[in-house]
Amino acid sequence: MRPLACLAILSLSVCLFVGCPKKNEDFDEGRKAEALMDYDTALVHYERALRADPMNTEYRLRTLHMRSEASNHHLEQGEKAKQSGDLQLALAEFEKARSIDPSDSAADQEIHKTMLDIAATASAKSASPLNLNPDDDEQLLAAPPDLKPLSLAPINLKMTNDSRVAFETIAKLAGLSVIFDPDYTSRRISVELPNVTLEEALDDVSLEGKAFWKPLSTNVVFVAPDNPQKRRDFEEEEVRVFYLSNTLTSQDLTEIVTGLRQLLDLRRLSQVNAQNAIVIRDTPDKLMLASKIIRDIDKAKPEVLIHVQVLSADRDRLRDLGINPGTSVALTFNPRCAVEPNSTTTDGVCTSSSTTSTTTTTTVGQITLNNLRNLSTQDYSLTLPSAVADAVLTDDKTTVIQDPEVRVSDGAKASLKIGERVPVATGSFEAGVTATTTTVSPLVNTQFQYIDVGVNIDVMPRVHPDGDVSMKLTVDISSIAGESDIGGIEQPVIAQHKIEHDIRLKDGEVSVLGGLIERDETTNRTGIPGISQIPFARYFASDNSHELNDQELLIVLTPHVIRFPSISEDDLRTLAAGTDSNTRVYREDESAGTSPPTGTPEMRFAAPRDQIPQGPEPATAASLNFEPAVAQLKPGETAAIAVTVSNVSDLYSIPLLIHFDPNVVQVQEIHDGGFLSGGTQQIAIVQQIDAQKGEVVVSAARQPNTPGVNGSGTLLGIIVRAVARGNSPLQIPEVTARDSHQNIIRLMPAEGSIRVN
Repeated sequence: MRPLACLAILSLSVCLFVGCPKKNEDFDEGRKAEALMDYDTALVHYERALRADPMNTEYRLRTLHMRSEASNHHLEQGEKAKQSGDLQLALAEFEKARSIDPSDSAADQEIHKTMLDIAATASAKSASPLNLNPDDDEQLLAAPPDLKPLSLAPINLKMTNDSRVAFETIAKLAGLSVIFDPDYTSRRISVELPNVTLEEALDDVSLEGKAFWKPLSTNVVFVAPDNPQKRRDFEEEEVRVFYLSNTLTSQDLTEIVTGLRQLLDLRRLSQVNAQNAIVIRDTPDKLMLASKIIRDIDKAKPEVLIHVQVLSADRDRLRDLGINPGTSVALTFNPRCAVEPNSTTTDGVCTSSSTTSTTTTTTVGQITLNNLRNLSTQDYSLTLPSAVADAVLTDDKTTVIQDPEVRVSDGAKASLKIGERVPVATGSFEAGVTATTTTVSPLVNTQFQYIDVGVNIDVMPRVHPDGDVSMKLTVDISSIAGESDIGGIEQPVIAQHKIEHDIRLKDGEVSVLGGLIERDETTNRTGIPGISQIPFARYFASDNSHELNDQELLIVLTPHVIRFPSISEDDLRTLAAGTDSNTRVYREDESAGTSPPTGTPEMRFAAPRDQIPQGPEPATAASLNFEPAVAQLKPGETAAIAVTVSNVSDLYSIPLLIHFDPNVVQVQEIHDGGFLSGGTQQIAIVQQIDAQKGEVVVSAARQPNTPGVNGSGTLLGIIVRAVARGNSPLQIPEVTARDSHQNIIRLMPAEGSIRVN
């Protein structure tokens, strides 16, 4: 016995230390980081686990999933930074997304657009009129010419005269010239213009004189009769392409185009489904109104994550105890063999023999009246009943849990089907016909269709501005309960629990859609009357069985709004649109201290150069800063901190040293912030991260034979990860910036901190 025990212990030891697979710690760490939404760290651990076990399918799937999640996370962070106006930080996030998932084309598109925005911003700041490589379309004017009057002084005019004279007088006061259409007929008008602008004066005289005006050049005004034909002949038109980003189907685009035609009476409008765009050619005022409408309508649809929990519990209990006695007694007679000498019974047949060698065979059970007087206890047999002892106890418990989640856009229908497709015979079929040699199958003329059996959910949500969610919901839970023979074909019998209704819930509110409880209880007792009623003796004289079947079904629905309707106050703002025959927009008076409304173009008049206040900008010392200066993180979180520079001139290269506390945070990566590259060229970045000392040495320089950059912007982006609670300072103790002539630029160093709570 002892050798067998030793062999068992040895086998177990071999299994534990040699044959059993080891637990992958990197995979566990990745799961923990994923639970904390630290996708970058989770991806690193999953990739390590996959490298350790390349054939593990679970590791590969988790790595692919986490790569997508991490890339999408950085895309979302980049969008947030872009919306807040930090283009440099947005560019850093988009580059991080592309480095994580190079196959993500959305990251490439965002990087390209962000670099164009950075270049446009830098170009606007520099205000350089020099364009070395202009495209052909850049030489075209974006809008009709603007008037540039010699004087922007308010106009005060009171006169009664011909409208032609009034136009000429106003033009002379502003230093402009005016010409008239040959069909224009002057009429006598009375005008009183107290302290109005040039545009208001021209509009007032045009209204009284039944005319309209337009600038022909920067100093010439054209006046024509106000009628539809003349407006079509002389009103300037513009062409603009509107790219929509939130329409899903061509039908959505068609609805917007139809609405624009009806609201603004647009005649030249084209729908481009391939590019998800609308091309409009019309007057500037109509284009402004169309832009406002499209901007208010083209918004991301709200989205809802619907969490459906289906709980089905089945429990069967059976208890069968006792002794089941027999209920019948068999009495058998053997009279022939009992009265005849030398007779024997074999298999129910009585055989007797005599001295004369004669054998007589008689069936047992036959008795004559002459033999009744000779019957004794040997002539019959009594078969006593048998008893069966039962001791059965079963307890079966089955729990089925479905926990699906459905993410669906507002107004769209989503379907979730979990289960299997069961064939069901339909149409006409014939029963089996048996011939002499062949059998005709009933499947010859039978058609089949497939029914979805399992958990089937159809939902169409509608998100309200207050956060409530209305849903048109259908939940169908079915299973195969058995089979039935119909016409020679086994047809499935499907048990179904179906709910169809409309419901309105708040975000995160739990609703029990339906509950079904079925309970069957059966009690049987079989035994000898009287004795089976005695409390203790009944187990020896009767069989007692108790069977209990419980079935419960519970459906729980919880909606989570993951994208709310983005309706702002600007979307609800009304906008003046002119008259039915003359669609136009109105601009706010800049002299009142208000700015033009969002989306409207500049005034039609450009101020003279000599009237724009000029003066030297105040000198401010160049400095480095951290943005944010104080960052708050949780252990395991990753954040991007920007190193910005302000008021620098001709910056060409900048080597610097960054200090941090390695016990609190760790620097994972340094990337280009975009300022030194100007958004158009690559720069050389050399970095060395010492995680133990808490030092980062970075050197960034522009390409040779290129000028430096001026202004303010983001130099570098620092990706940090919190490792423990505490405070870590961020310092730049050493920096040596140089211009394009290798002269040293004095920069005030930056200081910041990171708090890990």
